[in-house]
Amino acid sequence: MEGWSAIGRWGGVPFSHFLKRVGADTTAKYIGFQCADDYFTSIDMATALHPQTILALTYDGQELPPKYGYPMKLRMPTKLGYKNPKHIQAMFVTNTYPGGYWENQGYNWFGGS
Repeated sequence: MEGWSAIGRWGGVPFSHFLKRVGADTTAKYIGFQCADDYFTSIDMATALHPQTILALTYDGQELPPKYGYPMKLRMPTKLGYKNPKHIQAMFVTNTYPGGYWENQGYNWFGGS
């Protein structure tokens, strides 16, 4: 049998709403993320503004557990897992390519569709 054995219910805020609320420059090319576990990554603005991209705060109706990225995780169903930063501490908007932990080791930067 192939496929997922369970599909979690992620809850939170559409990332595009968050960006607009904080006054982020949504004409910039990239958003970079710094995480509590020394992980860092970046995404393009089109992905950030995608309607399925959310700033996840809950999982299955409960506060986001540490294993899934407490206190918040960026959930992007259009990207591979390594592109979904957990334990987010800081984020920044930039026009300069910020790279990422895995990308700096040769993995595909775009990481999805």
